[in-house]
Amino acid sequence: MQNNELTVASVRGLEGPRSRRQLPSWVATTALLMPTYGWLTLAVFLPLLTMLVFSFMSATPMGNAPIVFTLKQYRAFIDQPYLLRIGLTSLMIGFWTTLLCAVLGFLAAVALARSTFGKAREALLILILLPFWTNGLVRVFSWTMVLRENGFLDSVLHMIAPDAGSIGFLYTRYAIVMGLVHGYLPYMILTCYIALVTIDDAIIEAAASLGARWWTILFRILVPMAAPGLISGAVLIFIPVIGSFMEPRILGGRVGVTMGTVIEDQFTQAFNWPLGASLSFTLLAVVLAIFATFSSVLRRGTTA
Repeated sequence: MQNNELTVASVRGLEGPRSRRQLPSWVATTALLMPTYGWLTLAVFLPLLTMLVFSFMSATPMGNAPIVFTLKQYRAFIDQPYLLRIGLTSLMIGFWTTLLCAVLGFLAAVALARSTFGKAREALLILILLPFWTNGLVRVFSWTMVLRENGFLDSVLHMIAPDAGSIGFLYTRYAIVMGLVHGYLPYMILTCYIALVTIDDAIIEAAASLGARWWTILFRILVPMAAPGLISGAVLIFIPVIGSFMEPRILGGRVGVTMGTVIEDQFTQAFNWPLGASLSFTLLAVVLAIFATFSSVLRRGTTA
């Protein structure tokens, strides 16, 4: 009798956890996603929806002017043609910044992933992350001390060639691109580094043993296999750069008029929120159109 009770108890003990009712997988997935998507709804989608409604208004809602819903704000590029030139300038600054970040970031990521190990690699990665630890305004103003006439750059040049003229190029578009590359280069290095460390060393060793030169390994193996990192970095850089306003305003001076500065002026100086919102969504539509145009190329790159 006692043996039977022990047997029944042991069977219940074994079947207990198995017979415990488990929640469907979608419940756990929903519970994990809800905090993030709830926060995104409140902090991102709700403000964007508000701005989208503002873009169709005839006046700022906080003023006393009567509000009428209209498409007039979206005709700004037709009614004010100079905005087209400013938009093209913003796209070109975004293009050159992304291109320079891709070249410099990829080479730095190759050096980190293939030539450094242990604590040396950790120290170099920390140095790459240093721009994230400093205030963006401090970083940009520090460039004014370097690039201005008789600044640090001129001082170094005059130590080598005392009679040389000034090479300072503050308040130019080159200065804007340099400041933006400084701020966004770590994104490209990190995304390329993550892609490169996943490449098996045996592939490169096999190519080298078969007589492949370094440029063949770089352009035929490393670049195609690290394409997802390059594309992710380009997306992370290009979108915020064309809407940036701090670097163009401080480093560009009078030539630093971009879509970012125009939109900022509409919100902070002209108090024309509907025009600022419509320009923002027009810029967003242009970016989405560019990515849609090159979507096939991007898709091939991510699946390479």
